Amino acid sequence: MRFLYPAELWHAGPDEVVISFRDIQGCHTSGTDEAEALNEAQDALEEAIAGRINRGDSIPTPSTPLPGEYLVAVPTETAAKAALVLAFRESGLTLLSLAELLGTDEETVRRMLDPRHDTASSHIGRALRILGSELVVEMRELVSA
Repeated sequence: MRFLYPAELWHAGPDEVVISFRDIQGCHTSGTDEAEALNEAQDALEEAIAGRINRGDSIPTPSTPLPGEYLVAVPTETAAKAALVLAFRESGLTLLSLAELLGTDEETVRRMLDPRHDTASSHIGRALRILGSELVVEMRELVSA
């Protein structure tokens, strides 16, 4: 799954640009101009994904962007955690069974799945491989607002 979500942008006033994500209900933000709104959008998206992880909610697959929409990336660390959470949920494993496969304890696995806990990317990569997935990093040019 690519963690790039389409966002709709519109001017709500002379000094307010609003952004919302149709794939993630209730996720919207604003800024004084398009550049600030897009920057704030990434923060809002990160919070929305982290909240879904913490609540055990589903993480929606991003839709294909419609004409005029912007693609906003989930910040790298949160995208990696979300990928691990998705792979773990799909595996049907318990925390304890994943911990055993990783050669660690259940609390360490719990922290690895926590979007607010720093986890080395190498540890996330190893866990993903054990779960039959891999994390791929992609670089793309920013779209000017």
